[in-house]
Amino acid sequence: MSTQILKQESPVLEELLLGAEQIGKLAEQEAQQAEENSSVSDNVVNLMKETEISRIMLPKEYGGPQVSIKEFAAIVRKVANYNISAAWLTYLYPLHNMLPAYLPKAGRDEIINSEGLISDIFAAMGTAVKDGDGYRISGKWNFVSGILHSEWVGVGVKIQFPDKEKPEVCLPILKTSEVEIVENWDTFGLRGSGSNQVIAENVYVPMERILRPDPAEATRKPPEEDYDKDYPFYGVPFYPTFYVGFPSIAIGGAERVIAEFKQMTEKRIRLMDGVRESESPRSQRVLAEITTEFHTAEALMDKYIDLLVDYEKNGATTPNSEFFALRTKIIKICTEIALRALLTLGGGALYKNGPIELFIRDILSVATHKTSLYEDSVAAYGQDLFGFESGVRG
Repeated sequence: MSTQILKQESPVLEELLLGAEQIGKLAEQEAQQAEENSSVSDNVVNLMKETEISRIMLPKEYGGPQVSIKEFAAIVRKVANYNISAAWLTYLYPLHNMLPAYLPKAGRDEIINSEGLISDIFAAMGTAVKDGDGYRISGKWNFVSGILHSEWVGVGVKIQFPDKEKPEVCLPILKTSEVEIVENWDTFGLRGSGSNQVIAENVYVPMERILRPDPAEATRKPPEEDYDKDYPFYGVPFYPTFYVGFPSIAIGGAERVIAEFKQMTEKRIRLMDGVRESESPRSQRVLAEITTEFHTAEALMDKYIDLLVDYEKNGATTPNSEFFALRTKIIKICTEIALRALLTLGGGALYKNGPIELFIRDILSVATHKTSLYEDSVAAYGQDLFGFESGVRG
């Protein structure tokens, strides 16, 4: 299936989409190896670097092929057509490499100029103790995607700053050489994401390497007055923009499921009645319905990105819960497409390592991420629609 993502592709985007296709195809070839190793290979990660896709969301002053949010989503979706675990990391590595853009310049330069990849986990499971001009960080965090290939890791802690009434959730960025990595990722889906555990004990982090998401969300700019106004992550709501890749992954995966469903159905003859399934109203109806549902997901994705890009133009009034609800609705639609395809194809789609089996497991796993939970999102959005404060971060 081929769906036009952008009306016009720049030469740079066209080249990056070709790179994304290479990453996806390589990851698909190595899918069984990634399943067994609970991580994509060095080959896949190195290709992300060689194609410069790992650098696409760096500020342009650091020499990367800076792209727009819509282009970023298109690149992630392209990889997801072939392998969702690889798309997960194709989303998260460039995204996390954006985090220094909100640090003071000294921290930004140190991390970006090292040219290392960054992993992160925002859950505030750690502790921070003041030590001179920085803090000593300790804690244990699970679900740290891509940590085996990263040189840096941001970890969630609460810090009580002297000028604040309440502790603030922060993201100190540590060197992975300073932490312990426990390879405990053994899951139903997204196995190739290598989302292992990280343990830090009394690791010193200077203040210039401590990201403060609250000011980033409140001001939508870095902690300085002279900054690049064209950088796509400035001027937009921090968390809803940060989460843009999750529905993009789901859409790319659902697109592949529909293509596989069509191909498998065209060849299929039911033993019970001898009818070629492509000629049967049963599967014709299913294909039509999941395709139109897919178009709905695409339209909602366009709406989501438009609301991000136009956030300040719209008066910065779009509630975080609306982004949350739109994003999870997209993922819910894609999950339902995958399940409908499986239930219509029947037992022949159950065989392990077949594309349907693998894509369905991975799409379902995307839907389990805490930022993808549909029931949570609509409950929060409903609160805001009735004038109550939902308090969600997007």
